[in-house]
Amino acid sequence: MTAPRSRSAWLTDMDGVLVREGSAIDGAAQFLDRLRELGRPYLVLTNNSIFTPRDLSARLARSGLSVPEENIWTSALATAQFLADQVSAGSTSGPVGTAFVLGEAGLTTALHEAGFVLTDTAPDYVVLGETRTYSFTAITQAIRLVEAGARFIATNPDATGPSLDGSLPACGAIAALIEKATGRSPYFVGKPNPMMFRSALNRLEAHSETTMMVGDRMDTDVVAGIEAGLETVLVLTGSTALGQVSTFPFRPHRTVDSIADVVELV
Repeated sequence: MTAPRSRSAWLTDMDGVLVREGSAIDGAAQFLDRLRELGRPYLVLTNNSIFTPRDLSARLARSGLSVPEENIWTSALATAQFLADQVSAGSTSGPVGTAFVLGEAGLTTALHEAGFVLTDTAPDYVVLGETRTYSFTAITQAIRLVEAGARFIATNPDATGPSLDGSLPACGAIAALIEKATGRSPYFVGKPNPMMFRSALNRLEAHSETTMMVGDRMDTDVVAGIEAGLETVLVLTGSTALGQVSTFPFRPHRTVDSIADVVELV
């Protein structure tokens, strides 16, 4: 039998795990309290690149959950970190990277703080994130910049996002439009790319062998966690129902009803 793994650090998805439709899920506050009580390093992860960590911390506080902004890791932050690493490894523009961005404050702020100059003149990268209103003019400009040689990066592959009125086109859908027009595929940094988890581990200075990942989606949270070498916990309060688990060619290490069942694992 495999020996139980030490659980010294934690990663957890946000929507469907800690909150649902703006309200805290039962057990979420207790889970966060337990992490703080035991001094466990942790990050709350989200593919949403619209909001800054400060924005998300305030939104979680309104739902009754206390999560400092330094404990939030978004696909925008992971993307900015990835691109900063690329620039330091050797960029055509020298020590400063340049990018044309389709996105909101969460993405533009992260790129600014990583040292990028945002421009529409011969940028190194076209960076696509989530936004509330995609501009046809901006999409057209992105297509032309990619055709001219800019490298195409996207924060996450989610094709749709939720709203009170139904699904909304999201980053993955707009990325597909640009890809179809240019013939250039984007590099997605966010889940299910394990790159996002590895950047989170670096942020925590944690090791994959002693880190747990809690998520609600088999096709993003669980598969990326497995590929990053983490022990995974699937909660059934979000996107994946119990009956769907067996349809995937991989399995979470544990499946539980909700985050309330994870408290005792901390």
